[in-house]
Amino acid sequence: MRILVVEDEPHLAELVKDHLSKVPFAVDVARCLDEGHALLSANRYDAVVLDRGLPDGDGLGLLRLLRSKGDATPVLAATARDQITDRIHGLDLGMDDYLVKPYDLGELTARLKALMRRSGQKLGGLQTAGNVALDTVRGSAEICGVPLALARRPLMLLETLMRASGRVVSRQHLEESLYGIDELIDSNALEANVSRLRRTLADHQATVSIHAVRGVGYMLSEVKNP
Repeated sequence: MRILVVEDEPHLAELVKDHLSKVPFAVDVARCLDEGHALLSANRYDAVVLDRGLPDGDGLGLLRLLRSKGDATPVLAATARDQITDRIHGLDLGMDDYLVKPYDLGELTARLKALMRRSGQKLGGLQTAGNVALDTVRGSAEICGVPLALARRPLMLLETLMRASGRVVSRQHLEESLYGIDELIDSNALEANVSRLRRTLADHQATVSIHAVRGVGYMLSEVKNP
């Protein structure tokens, strides 16, 4: 899952990014409307956290642009503007939720997950595939009750593949799900994470495995003879 945070206050932006990265989400940060527009034009996001008081205008300008193009990406306003008229105006323009500063980072995460579930994305707390169980709330995975020691990237990769439920996930989508735009990606970074995850699943006798589809991407599927 990839989140765009549009927030001009550097300290808060980093706090939000660090917190959401531990969920784990891939997180990009824009400091103004122009940066937000550029990122939304170039990338696909699962949700947007949008401040209203930005250096180059009201964040609602970005919301208007999204909705005018028929883009239904969930948008959560996280702003200091706490008047009821501000909330009503934002919701009328297509805002999906409204959180007033200062806010709790745990509540922000919960609201984002709720918005993405509402938009039809599979965001249940527990994901299963074969004998693999992934708790997306705690950020942990296990096989038959035995915890898997997975670093952040392989865990994010496992979640993305499990949510696809037997369908091929393109290389581009996997990289977008695992990395933010400000992160340097080695040419073999995805393959390295696939290899680590594949080895862990095999070592724990998982009844699913990762298959490469040449020129397309990867998929998680049942092992015929585990």
